[in-house]
Amino acid sequence: METLNAPSVLFLPVLFLGLLAILATVFWIWMLVDCALHEPSEGNDKLVWVVIILFTHALGAIIYFLVRRPKRLGAGGRVGEVPGAGLP
Repeated sequence: METLNAPSVLFLPVLFLGLLAILATVFWIWMLVDCALHEPSEGNDKLVWVVIILFTHALGAIIYFLVRRPKRLGAGGRVGEVPGAGLP
């Protein structure tokens, strides 16, 4: 019978955590860019969200994704759009 040695047993958890870290970093960059480019500049809202995302990494990105981004998208907040602009 073959026994598993320590390096082979630790390979899968390390691989999983490495992939999770890479995905979290990609998500963090995506939310940081999304906030910097698409968030309307009302007062200091954009700056506050960028700082929150920047310093809290994945946790801040998840908070922005779940709390602020749906509100902005629901109001029609795409690139260069002002909600209600162009309406009679």
